[in-house]
Amino acid sequence: METRENNMRVANGWVMVAVLLAAGGLLVYAGYWVIPSQKLIPIVAWGLVTLFWLTLIFGFFALQPNIAGVMTLFGQYRGTVTTPGLNWANPLFLIARVSLRAHNLNAERIKVNDLRGSPIEIAAVVVWKVIDTARAVFDVESHESFVKVQIEAALRHLAMSYPYDTFEGDTISLRGSVDEVSATLKREVQDRVIRAGVSVEEAKISHLAYAPEVAGAMLQRQQAEAVVAARSRIVEGAVGMVEMALAKLEQHKIVELDDERKAAMISNLLVVLCAHSPAQPIVNAGTLYT
Repeated sequence: METRENNMRVANGWVMVAVLLAAGGLLVYAGYWVIPSQKLIPIVAWGLVTLFWLTLIFGFFALQPNIAGVMTLFGQYRGTVTTPGLNWANPLFLIARVSLRAHNLNAERIKVNDLRGSPIEIAAVVVWKVIDTARAVFDVESHESFVKVQIEAALRHLAMSYPYDTFEGDTISLRGSVDEVSATLKREVQDRVIRAGVSVEEAKISHLAYAPEVAGAMLQRQQAEAVVAARSRIVEGAVGMVEMALAKLEQHKIVELDDERKAAMISNLLVVLCAHSPAQPIVNAGTLYT
């Protein structure tokens, strides 16, 4: 059964200090008259009142800003106090202090297989805070340990749901879709820790890499794909430049080329534009047909 937080009001501590000091003064004054009388009933009554007064002193407690006090009485939850400063409540209350401040959890690096089965290393940073103190104290054994375990579980599930990188038409990947992956991680962590009264404010991947045993092979694959992509871009640009050169020659009627000469010119221009090394000029002393 889920526990719901109940805000509880308590007495101002400084007001109770004044009240108890005044009551203590009256007790001292009453004792000055009761004890010398040596009458049993008045003395017993004065002693019981004094004992009660001493018990009330133990009702003082202090809370720092963004620290909540969860109050229980004989095992039953009575409410949560969030008023900072000196407070006073029933001395029989047991107080469990819970921090409402933002926590920054740097999850440990874990090894897991991505969607394609490639072993990767992944870690995350999650910012969270308690928004329901009753759930944090009563619905889980330790809300901090619970959050840590659930973040690791969510991170493993996230890594297994996406590929490390984009290949062969994939649209979302761990490395290439940072915003989408972070939003998914935050949503999944929130769904897992809500039962502990915790709100996730931010969740981002802090480390992402292939596992050492496959890092070399994957690096070669990335390099090969980068080379292919670069060469494709170069060829695309070279074809555009050749088209522009032929169009300019025909537009300005600098020279008339038949199909064979056009083919030779296109071949030479593509070799020059797509070659890895600078072109070496060759002087042709004859003609194209000799």
